[in-house]
Amino acid sequence: MLNEERIKEEVRRKQIRLHMEGALTARDKVGVQDFVLLDAYTSESAFLDNLRKRFSENLIYTYIGTLLVSVNPYQELGIYTVSQMELYQGVNFFELPPHVYAVADNAYRMMCSELNNHFILISGESGAGKTEASKKILQYFAVTCPMTESLQIARDRLLLSNPVLEAFGNAKTLRNDNSSRFGKYMDIQFDFKGIPVGGRIISYLIEKSRVVHQNHGERNFHIFYQLLEGGEEERLAYLGLERDPQLYKYLSQGHCAKEPSINDKNNWKTVSNAFSIIDFTEDDLENLFGIIASVLHLGNICFQENEQGCATIPDTHEIKWIAKVMDGPLQKRVGGCSYRGGEDFPGETVIGLLDIYGFEVFDKNGRKLAGPKGRKRIGWMEFRLFHYAGEVTYCTKGFLEKNNDLLYRHLKEVLCRSKNRILKECFLVAELENRRRPPTVGTQFKNSLSSLLEILISKEPSYIRCIKPNERKEPSKFDDFLIRHQVKYLGLMEHLRVRRAGFAYRRKYEHFLQRYKSLCPDTWPRWHGPPAEGVERLIKYIGYKPEEYKLGRFLTGFINRNKPLCPDNEEFIVFVRKNYILNLQYHVPKNVLDKSWLRPPGILENASELLRKMCMRNLVRKYCRGITAERKALVGTRCVGRWRDGGGRGVPALPIISPMQQKVVTSDIFRGKKEGYAESLNQPFAHSRIDEGDINPKVLQLIGSEKIQYGIPVIKYDRKGFKTRQRQLILTQKAAYVVELAKIKQKIEYSTLKGVSTSSLSDGIFVIHVSPEDNKQKGDAVLQCEHIFEAVTKLAMLVKKENIVNVVQGRKHQH
Repeated sequence: MLNEERIKEEVRRKQIRLHMEGALTARDKVGVQDFVLLDAYTSESAFLDNLRKRFSENLIYTYIGTLLVSVNPYQELGIYTVSQMELYQGVNFFELPPHVYAVADNAYRMMCSELNNHFILISGESGAGKTEASKKILQYFAVTCPMTESLQIARDRLLLSNPVLEAFGNAKTLRNDNSSRFGKYMDIQFDFKGIPVGGRIISYLIEKSRVVHQNHGERNFHIFYQLLEGGEEERLAYLGLERDPQLYKYLSQGHCAKEPSINDKNNWKTVSNAFSIIDFTEDDLENLFGIIASVLHLGNICFQENEQGCATIPDTHEIKWIAKVMDGPLQKRVGGCSYRGGEDFPGETVIGLLDIYGFEVFDKNGRKLAGPKGRKRIGWMEFRLFHYAGEVTYCTKGFLEKNNDLLYRHLKEVLCRSKNRILKECFLVAELENRRRPPTVGTQFKNSLSSLLEILISKEPSYIRCIKPNERKEPSKFDDFLIRHQVKYLGLMEHLRVRRAGFAYRRKYEHFLQRYKSLCPDTWPRWHGPPAEGVERLIKYIGYKPEEYKLGRFLTGFINRNKPLCPDNEEFIVFVRKNYILNLQYHVPKNVLDKSWLRPPGILENASELLRKMCMRNLVRKYCRGITAERKALVGTRCVGRWRDGGGRGVPALPIISPMQQKVVTSDIFRGKKEGYAESLNQPFAHSRIDEGDINPKVLQLIGSEKIQYGIPVIKYDRKGFKTRQRQLILTQKAAYVVELAKIKQKIEYSTLKGVSTSSLSDGIFVIHVSPEDNKQKGDAVLQCEHIFEAVTKLAMLVKKENIVNVVQGRKHQH
């Protein structure tokens, strides 16, 4: 048995090594698996390019340190198998490629080793895959955690609570077929052995208004459609319901009651099975679906005006059914229906899952970025909030009615008298005695978030940031604009900068001391002094070198960073200044055309602006001093030196157009047509890239009396096999010469030259075309040089033909 276990572990380790080697060799193709390793880590474009590379290879997970970035693939990838779970079990976080299983396993192992509570915060907009991520984490714990037969029921209840929560809390929206319309926090409780023993689920901020109104293209909560589509005939008959959802106003307002991508009948089977596993009795279900049916009947009630002008309700069959399912006597004793996991017990730890940050983009009351003109167009019934994901404009029409959560006293009295056990638990008679005004929706939200923050602050966090790659839920489609916006509001670039700055691992002194105090006699079993001094004593005893750690003092300074300089923030501000200056040295602009500048922290904005102006002034001064008298000339001619003819006599070169005028010709040829043109503007043209001594005397003799105007080293490509050859390109007044050492390999007279072509890409390749009828020629010359804009401009000016240069649209190679 031991041999089998050993062989199994060896096989697993071999798979891990293969994963690591594969990741290293595929870097160019699939990018880096941790953004911290990105060379251009401050570039948003480089960030997106890395994300795009990985997404194109179906690698949907990427790390930023220990944070996981997840891009929704909108397809099954086969990466959530039991063998995958076993592969990630108990492995170092960075030992395998990024995966949601690695985050789950890391949280579990940290909880077991340090005996503290953790939570995993999953954020992103609707349709980004938050709910699926939480499901995968639950499944991982269910499969990999130690399990006993007696705890099998608790595990199944934890897993199958999800379908029930989704049925009653999720709905089809414009962006997502299974959008969570509520915040969900789930605690998974573990005993001291790491065995899951229970769970607790808390919901936040549920979208109640969806019950009575849906926008076009949207549906009500899933449970209504599931009940009608999959419910037993006897149950529907008892509730007075028919299968057609079009018969009910609350299900048909969005004009998509039937959604092809959603199988309500199969989902009903899943939910029904879940009800039995999580211990719902038939009486519980009778009470629960009585409420569901009454909501549908209420939606179909029509009001009429009586003779006195008051609203009345006609005696219709809807009223009778509501009276039956809400107040009618039940034949069986009703038991409690709500399942709650146990409270925290001593010796137990928890891992929490929070899925709460989804939001939608609506035409009305929606997160859209407007241009400068659009920002001014706000109606008198509108107001705008600067949301972290964009500017949100709200219309106040119907705003109070939609957000009114007040239930009048006489309606509460009716519900309190109901024989439906669920209603009686929701609306207690004791509440009727409370004369205080009920809390508003805003107050309820505020209280919910406050209680949630109290839960989260007491736990160690892990983060998963979910990204939606496109609006149409299409596999393999990567929408740059949409993803760039999400990267911005999720704060991923800021998080990357923090990780690169070295703040990837921070622990409170108390936690560090509690975890490692047994390693030092002075701190074991108890340390009676300040925790910071205990940690310092501990790490010195262990033998850490000063450069291997840093003792933090910055929290108080950060809290007081915006106050005037004082003892509380002085050390922090000095640190921020020093850190910014040290980082700035790697981001100083190199020339006057570079307008980039490292973004400063708030306390250094004024100083940063002064430094930027000083830097730019120095660059301008350096540039001006580097301009020669010849470059300053805008017009006129100048002698550029002397070439020697074959007999050794000094021959003055003919006058040429000034470098600035040559740049104008370059602009006419290449501006807006070839990549790299903008970067070439600050590179001055040379008169020649080959000195007199670099040309073989035999070549000079063969050229004879022709005056050399320009020369440059080139690479010539053979027309067969495209082998590369080192050559010189020499331009005279009459012809272009391709030269090898002492030989003239090709002479192309300008009078026979048919054209010059180059691609629109940033390569240095150009082709000199000759007449196919010219038997003296060997065909077109395919050349490559370092200064292509300069060389082609010189050639075009010497040929003196209009439109001689053709910039051909090139194609980039794609994987």
